[in-house]
Amino acid sequence: MSDIDARLNELGLTLPEAPAPAANYVPFVQTGNLVFVSGQISQGPDGLILGKLGADMETEAGAKAAATCALGLLAQVKAACGGDLSKLKRVVKLTGFVNSTLEFTEQPKVINGASDLLVEVLGDAGRHSRSAVSAASLPLGVAVEIEGIFEIA
Repeated sequence: MSDIDARLNELGLTLPEAPAPAANYVPFVQTGNLVFVSGQISQGPDGLILGKLGADMETEAGAKAAATCALGLLAQVKAACGGDLSKLKRVVKLTGFVNSTLEFTEQPKVINGASDLLVEVLGDAGRHSRSAVSAASLPLGVAVEIEGIFEIA
C-alpha cells in the first residue's frame, strides 16, 4: 500500500473504480512522465451528482461534487500507474467545468472542493495550476466535470 493509499484510508476516502469511457475517447493518455486524464464527472457512491449552481445547487454542495471528481481523477491516475499510486509525483493542472447559471460567479469556490481534497491527500504534491470555468450544461446534467494533468515517475 502506497503512502497515498494510506492517506486516503486515514481520511476515510475510497477511490472509485476508474470508469470506462462513455464515448470514443480513452480515459487517460500518458506521454513521457505526464498523464492527461479525461474529464471526470461528479459522481458519488449513490450515483451521479446532478444540478446547476446558482439555480438548484449551492456552492458548498458544488464543492462536494468537485471532490468526487478529484477521487475519479486519482482513480484514473492509479490505473495509469498500474495500480501503484506511489508513482504519482504531483498534480500539474486541473481544468474544472461548473454547470452554472449566467449569474453564478463562484466557480473557483466550487473547484476548490477538488483542489482542497488533492492537497489534503497529497500535501505539496497536490498543489497545482488551475482553471475554473462556467458551462451552460454538462454531460448527463452533472454539476461538475474536471480534467487533469499529472506527473508520474
